[in-house]
Amino acid sequence: MSDTANQSADVVIIGGAVIGSAVAYYLATLGQFKPGRIVVVERDTTYAECSTARSAGGIRQQFSTPENIALSQVTLALLRSLKETFGNAADVGFKEQGYLILASETGVPILRGNNEIQRAASTDIHLLSPDAMAKQFPWLNLDGVALGSFGRTGEGWLDPVGLMTLFRDAAKTLGVKIVKDAVIGIERSDARVTGVQLASGAHIACGALVNAGGHAGGAVAKLIDIALPVEPRKRYVYVVDCKDATPELHAAPLTVDPSGVWFRPEGRQFIMGVSPEETDEPSPDNLDHIDHTPFEDIVWPAIAARIPHFEAIKVTSAWAGYYDYNTLDQNAIIGPHPDVTNFYFANGFSGHGLQQSAGAGRAIAELIVHGGFRTIDLTRFGYGRIRRSEPLAELNII
Repeated sequence: MSDTANQSADVVIIGGAVIGSAVAYYLATLGQFKPGRIVVVERDTTYAECSTARSAGGIRQQFSTPENIALSQVTLALLRSLKETFGNAADVGFKEQGYLILASETGVPILRGNNEIQRAASTDIHLLSPDAMAKQFPWLNLDGVALGSFGRTGEGWLDPVGLMTLFRDAAKTLGVKIVKDAVIGIERSDARVTGVQLASGAHIACGALVNAGGHAGGAVAKLIDIALPVEPRKRYVYVVDCKDATPELHAAPLTVDPSGVWFRPEGRQFIMGVSPEETDEPSPDNLDHIDHTPFEDIVWPAIAARIPHFEAIKVTSAWAGYYDYNTLDQNAIIGPHPDVTNFYFANGFSGHGLQQSAGAGRAIAELIVHGGFRTIDLTRFGYGRIRRSEPLAELNII
């Protein structure tokens, strides 16, 4: 039995990857908690299969929902102040090379509408004509492209594990306790959670409980008989070598083809992938099994047509990871349950968790410490829309 047997905490956080670690860090900085009174329960402290460790590491502001833009801006501000916040060791390899989202003629109205929302949020995102893109990105074949949306600053990619580690280690320094265990039961009395039962046999009484369970978030909610439409969705990332790549191509932004196929530089190589259609979702079992059929049938034909340099490429490796996929609308669920008022959701980020981790972590901490949102009003991301089955549509899903 672990040393947490029959102990208590002010806050228990289920899940210690980037979201759970961010919640813990901001709780410790915003609140007046004694050491050990914030407990993170993480079943796999190697983090080998968590969504964070297998992320492509992107951060963007090119969303159609103002809340999503604002969440990414919190993380962006943190990235730009890492040394000030975390000290000289803080370096997560942020490469601010931008996102370039391409649209065919039918996608132009959506791209223009999104840009109005993005510009209203003070982003540095600009619409580019085919002529402008031909000058700036000469490696692009622009056949069938009517418009592009390019983030000049404030977008790019970083080391996912590096950011998670910063949050986790800073939280530990501030007195957060991390327990290697699994929550197998949640205890409730009327409108409140009272504690959790762990696989080791330990029990932790708690004043508040946060579900930051990643792709297992739906299963965590089920422990308290709450329906949460979050499940694991498997995504493949292919690593390729291109002997004909130019320096300009290695300096490319993360580029999204109108087909949904994307690529970005990764060191001396490139990574690429595509989200499948709903009817083609792979089985979420066994992350070690990599299906190369999507690459051969969808990714490579699209990327070779769009970028002639990629007509001759070689897959050198690949990996699979999970989206903690919100099947209702692919947007995060952030906030308390309406009936179980000390049970908080930080779930369903659907591939956006890394880039929204700082904003989401701070939001949950504000709710617990202050009783309401202070930085971003995320009311629309609450559980109420789940109960009402009212999707909050996000048009820029990658």
